[in-house]
This record gives sequence, C-alpha cells and structure tokens, in this order.
Amino acid sequence: MAKLIEQPTRIKPAGNKPKLIDEFIGRVNSGTDQISIARMHSPSGWEEPGQTPEFDEYTLVLSGQLRVETKEGVIEVNAGQAVIAFRNEWVRYSTPGPEGAEYIAVCTQAFSPETVHRDPD
Repeated sequence: MAKLIEQPTRIKPAGNKPKLIDEFIGRVNSGTDQISIARMHSPSGWEEPGQTPEFDEYTLVLSGQLRVETKEGVIEVNAGQAVIAFRNEWVRYSTPGPEGAEYIAVCTQAFSPETVHRDPD
C-alpha cells in the first residue's frame, strides 16, 4: 500500500551558515534506508566541509546556483540544471552566489552521518 508523507523532518545541517534541510523520505522521516529525498535552502556564502560519501547524490537546483567542487574541478549548477556526485569520490558543496540556492537532493543509499565521511575540521 502507498504511504503518504504528510510533512518533512527538519535535519540539522553542516556548514558555516544556517541551512534548511527538510527530509521527506529517508532514514529519519520515513525509515527508508534505500533512498533519501530532501529539499535544501542554502543562504549566500554557505559552504560545508568536503566529504567522501558511501552513496550517490543526485541534485536538482530549483533556484540560485550550487557550486560543486571535486578533485577534478568545479561545477557551477544553475537553476534548472542537475548534477550527480558519485559514491566514494570527494565532493564539497557551497552556495557563493548572492541569492544562495534552493535544491532537491536525492541520495542512494539514504543519507546518514555515518556514511557521509566529512573531512575533519
């Protein structure tokens, strides 16, 4: 039977500025281990530590611009564009533009603090 997700759970973010993470589907809100789907609102100037996650992350930018740094270079992802960050590859996200960004992140397997492997501070 289908399961209605009535509302997301607000997840505590990492990074230098407050960011909103609303998990609709994932380990916290729906008890789902295979996938997580969350809406993010990141302010201008936000950045988080680099990470080497054990999951693939698919990101669709709805507004603003998301910067994705990898060992190979930097990708600027604008509204209406998407990016895939593959598991076990180092990546760092930020929103340096004046309007920040709103985006949807889908992780397979579901995001967890134990499998994201953030860089030490």
